[in-house]
Amino acid sequence: MPTFHAYDGTEIAYHLLGEGEPLICVPGGPMRASAYLGDLGGLAAHRQLVLLDLRGTGDSAFPDDPSTYRCDRLVDDVEALRAHLGHERIDLLAHSASANLAALYAARHPKRLRTLTLVTPGTRAAGITVTDEDWRDASELRRDEPWFAEGRDALESMWAGQRSLGDAWPAIEPFTYGRWDAAARAHAAAAPGQANSDAAKAYYQDGAFDPADTVAALRGVTAPVLVLAGEYDGGPTPDRAAELAALFPNAEFAVQRGAGHYPWIDDPGAFVRTVSAFLDPEVRSVQAGGIRLAYRVWGEPSAPPVVLVHGRCGSSRTWTEIAEQLAADHRVYALDFRGHGLSDWTGRYSFELFRDDLHAFLEARNLSGATVVGHSMGGVAAFLLAERDPALIGRLVLEEAPPLIPLDPPRPPAQRPDTELDFDWPVVPSIDAQLNDPDPAARERLGEIAAPTLIIGGGPDSHLAQDQLARMARQIPDCRLVTIDAGHLVHTARPAEFLAALRSFGMDRDIDEPLADGVSLG
Repeated sequence: MPTFHAYDGTEIAYHLLGEGEPLICVPGGPMRASAYLGDLGGLAAHRQLVLLDLRGTGDSAFPDDPSTYRCDRLVDDVEALRAHLGHERIDLLAHSASANLAALYAARHPKRLRTLTLVTPGTRAAGITVTDEDWRDASELRRDEPWFAEGRDALESMWAGQRSLGDAWPAIEPFTYGRWDAAARAHAAAAPGQANSDAAKAYYQDGAFDPADTVAALRGVTAPVLVLAGEYDGGPTPDRAAELAALFPNAEFAVQRGAGHYPWIDDPGAFVRTVSAFLDPEVRSVQAGGIRLAYRVWGEPSAPPVVLVHGRCGSSRTWTEIAEQLAADHRVYALDFRGHGLSDWTGRYSFELFRDDLHAFLEARNLSGATVVGHSMGGVAAFLLAERDPALIGRLVLEEAPPLIPLDPPRPPAQRPDTELDFDWPVVPSIDAQLNDPDPAARERLGEIAAPTLIIGGGPDSHLAQDQLARMARQIPDCRLVTIDAGHLVHTARPAEFLAALRSFGMDRDIDEPLADGVSLG
């Protein structure tokens, strides 16, 4: 167990989990040992977690002066850890009450932050008050829970001064989790042995906060900030957390659906996807149509835009080689659809919902008129959008996009693999059902596509009937068909030929380059 010494000589411990770039994690409570953070739902698979035990908690020593437990005085301990680790700038994650500490650190040491992640954050340092009414509103969301009545009575009696927080807490505690299941109960049961109640009393002592000065300083923090709220959390509610996010000039705000105050316990996958996407410098996120969509970007911002959309069970990563080549003279965006990669996994999927994701993304990023390149399922989403909004897409490329003719024979029910997946399994049966019995209107409206269109077929090794792609090409008014003998995964199996087909379609200055062997025009 590594340790370092704070400014006053107090020996402070921290714990390391995982490998990779370090992420300093400060626990809440206040003054609760970092053990309750665990591996943050699996985040340690993506980053090395540096789990700090604040002085007087966990394996850290008790200070000689108890007044050093005050929140503003703990800022120097975080800075001492940064210096001990030898990093000029740090990625800092803070949960709950420690978000106040992190806000004070950001205000005092803005140049030391590379990123700041605030999870269901305390807001006192910024002068944002969580009210009893906030808790009432949040508790109403849990009215159908079997423990609701007892918990609500405990809240009301506490607010009326009839019960202390300690006496009421066992009934209130289920409100702090998205599901009061065995995992939540075990996590909650460990709390009393992890907390330093005397230190907690000193944490918020008078003088700890100067909200006006802190808010003024936070408005000058240029580091990227993620504020992650839980849908069911009462302290803070998503509205209060959004107020905190609004104080930072470069903040991203997200609400984890179905989560309470401990989102990595309630839905580890959702938590890790959101935080990993934020921490990865190659990934960005946008709220589009109520869904957080992750995406990657290449090329100069002023270059003509191209949007790449993946097939079923894929992600934006499948486009890396193509995107790097196109970025020579394009601004390239590669999107993760819902249920895939680092975007939100919503549990409900259809071609129409993927179409809506693409539509919302184009609007959110102001990409009307962009060239859209869609593979397989992504191609279907793209042509459905081109049918419904003919002016939205400038050029359209459909790589091995199924034309939505009923499969004969239909696909049998799929069996989920017994392995960890980087996509949400319900995508597969949902899309299989649509392929077996598609809406005929989709293929009947192909003639309404106004964008110049290129269809790329994979030849005889593809599982798609190539004559159906040829028929599809004839239905679209301004369309050409190119066949590349590569099977279904054309852009990954034969990227050079795929790029040559795009160039022949006018997506490069050199449009006279001859097509490669194995590439034919239909």
